Amino acid sequence: MSDIPKTDFADLVGDLNGGVLEEQLNRALSDVAANVCTTGQRGEVVLTMKLKQIDDSSQVSLSHKLKYVLPKPRGKLMEEHESATPLHVGRGGKLTIYPNAQTRMDMGAGAATGRTDGVRESVDRTTGEITSHK
Repeated sequence: MSDIPKTDFADLVGDLNGGVLEEQLNRALSDVAANVCTTGQRGEVVLTMKLKQIDDSSQVSLSHKLKYVLPKPRGKLMEEHESATPLHVGRGGKLTIYPNAQTRMDMGAGAATGRTDGVRESVDRTTGEITSHK
């Protein structure tokens, strides 16, 4: 297996349209499955995704359309939901809602506590106690 990161589809779907797409997909699958068993007729759930580069960046707009056909005793009900989400394209094409690499900012001594007199202080993460280092 390659060590190049790949898109985690389950995480990505949870991020699309602020999590709304995942909720719609879960509901559509459940509703269609229940009606298929109730009516004995075939149902359908289709998720279509299209990608388009945003300007000249390493970002894409992922348009996603959820379409489902719910079988009814005397016919069918069709519904569509369409939206788009901007995504960052990382190494190996990995799609994420936020950029993978953030530049680490060195704020210098006292950045965490606001001291500017050159005395270094650190905060104990478990107790919250501040200790000085000269």
